[in-house]
Amino acid sequence: MNAIATDVDRVRAESRYFYVWMAGAFILVAFGGFVPTYWAPVVVGRFHAPPIIHIHGALMFTWTCFYFIQTALVATGRTIDHRTWGLAGIALFSVIACVILVGEMAVIKRDEALGMGDAARRFAAVTLCAWPWLIGVFALAIANIRRPQVHKRLMTLLMIGMMTPAIARVFLTFLAPAGAASAGPPPPFVSLPPALVADLFIVVAMVHDWRTRGRPHPVYVYGGAVLLAQQMLTVPFAATPTWMGIAKAFESLAG
Repeated sequence: MNAIATDVDRVRAESRYFYVWMAGAFILVAFGGFVPTYWAPVVVGRFHAPPIIHIHGALMFTWTCFYFIQTALVATGRTIDHRTWGLAGIALFSVIACVILVGEMAVIKRDEALGMGDAARRFAAVTLCAWPWLIGVFALAIANIRRPQVHKRLMTLLMIGMMTPAIARVFLTFLAPAGAASAGPPPPFVSLPPALVADLFIVVAMVHDWRTRGRPHPVYVYGGAVLLAQQMLTVPFAATPTWMGIAKAFESLAG
């Protein structure tokens, strides 16, 4: 009986700290992915973009660090502190959701002025089609605060969905042809390889569930399937007249 109790305690401890390790990996990806194309150029004064882009970058990295702190609070038994700071997290994510839209408007306007408006509108589908998914997953996570096993997995799924841009920067740095970064918006299909790499985090989480609870949690199974569908369907949708109409209407909101 004591051996069984010890095994149960070990599994619970492993499960708690698994999410801390995942959060640490998200920080490494979020920061490391943007070092070559953002952080390093900013330091030497070679990065030029609308101010909203800098605000967006600061908020997104703050959110990733905030997520790490929240997982650490739970892992160390400070659940009350986790819930208290959760209110700040709701506010922070709400601001991020708005800044994503404003930033995308600024990018489209900039590229429109450079004569690359249609390419910018097509590539904007990668961000704007992911935006409702992010909002939906976050809303579900908040609605399931009193169901910790569901809540923490939804938050993890949300973070996984937010890793694609950082991983895409790694692809851009090491795999893209010379001069690609300055050639204007790429076609939407280039978002698929980094998105699929980010989705490997879901596989890791499912394997962990298999080891600790005997089967993957439905959040990862169904939520991961929806995320994959959104990523795959965005590419053909971005090429349709319907999307271009939506993108132009979105652009017009900026005046």
